[in-house]
Amino acid sequence: MKLAFNGATTIKADLETDIRAASQAGFEFLEIWASKLRDFLRQKSTQELIELLKGNNLRPYSINSIEHITFRSPEDYEKIKAEAEELSKIAGEIQCPYIVVVPGKKVSNETAEEEIIEESAKVLNELADIAEKHGVSLAFEFLGQVDCSVQTLGLCSRIVQKVNRKSVGCVLDTFHFYAGNSSFDDIEKLDPEKLFIFHINDAEDLPKKELTDAHRLYPGEGILPIKEIKERLDKIGYNRVASVEIFRPEYWEQNPFEVAKRAKEAAEKVLGLK
Repeated sequence: MKLAFNGATTIKADLETDIRAASQAGFEFLEIWASKLRDFLRQKSTQELIELLKGNNLRPYSINSIEHITFRSPEDYEKIKAEAEELSKIAGEIQCPYIVVVPGKKVSNETAEEEIIEESAKVLNELADIAEKHGVSLAFEFLGQVDCSVQTLGLCSRIVQKVNRKSVGCVLDTFHFYAGNSSFDDIEKLDPEKLFIFHINDAEDLPKKELTDAHRLYPGEGILPIKEIKERLDKIGYNRVASVEIFRPEYWEQNPFEVAKRAKEAAEKVLGLK
């Protein structure tokens, strides 16, 4: 399993710093944070970004992310489609295979699962029509928070199966897997070809209902069942990329080169890569 670094882990650093920090730490791939990408491209070109990545022996793995793609007003949905076109074009130019897309919130607590599946599949198909023109795929990421319409890997996988396109797959994030009560059986039922991204992180020992992104930790420093998840991924033959994604404000204030280094060492240790 190869390792990627996600720009959320160093949210206050710019894209060029992320690239240099990830490279120095020894990562092979980078998940690019979309706002940092836009800031970079206000001053420089996609060709300069390609050269910067190559010069640092780093490959782009995804652009993160288009948020709340489902259950939107017609006006907001038009903005979502415009964002898909914008990011897909850039991703195609820099040969970045994936854009992460995130489901929207439930309309209400009574929103039926079938309605969620239908809405999600419809939107993913429409956004995939846009992304595929640029040779880019969509990585659909369920969120474990109670207000998200897609909270488990099982439901995420059912939606991806319904879409049934090579360009649409799942994201498995260890934090959301735990917080949303996904099961290990959900992993064992996965087609490994439909798992596009594996986000790795840990979390503090708190009741699930109290956990927020700010409680994330370096892999191996908390209570998430990372080793058990990895065992199931090994069992189904998943051997792509594990990407360290941590939204911890404490880390954002630290030296991004040190954060990237610690993230790499922690991921290698907990995944048994060293």
